[in-house]
Amino acid sequence: MNALDTMRALASEGEVITVQPGELIFRSGESGDCMFGVLEGEVQLSWNSDAGHEQIRAGDVFGAGALVTSEHRRYGDAKAATACQLLVMNREKFLFAVQESPMFAIELLGSIDQRLRQLKDCTRIG
Repeated sequence: MNALDTMRALASEGEVITVQPGELIFRSGESGDCMFGVLEGEVQLSWNSDAGHEQIRAGDVFGAGALVTSEHRRYGDAKAATACQLLVMNREKFLFAVQESPMFAIELLGSIDQRLRQLKDCTRIG
């Protein structure tokens, strides 16, 4: 299982949203109160006025910082690169997932670690 599988298992109706290509999911500096899992499509995360960016693909999760820090402000912009189906998880459901399935936290950390390694490899190449 991965973090998205756990999110999917805990989801109820109404927690899946459809986002059209080019649609903004969140903006840098906004208050964050949920994280997202990409069921279908691709999302582009960008920061520092588009100086850096990352493609988030189906199976990945993003925005978890909003659930682990108090008074969180989004660090970058998230925009749908393609038509997307996103699973939304709020803080209450996140805390439930961590309590009831401690492996969820490990899966989430693993996902973040993998994304950071990919970003590091991309910056080394570029």
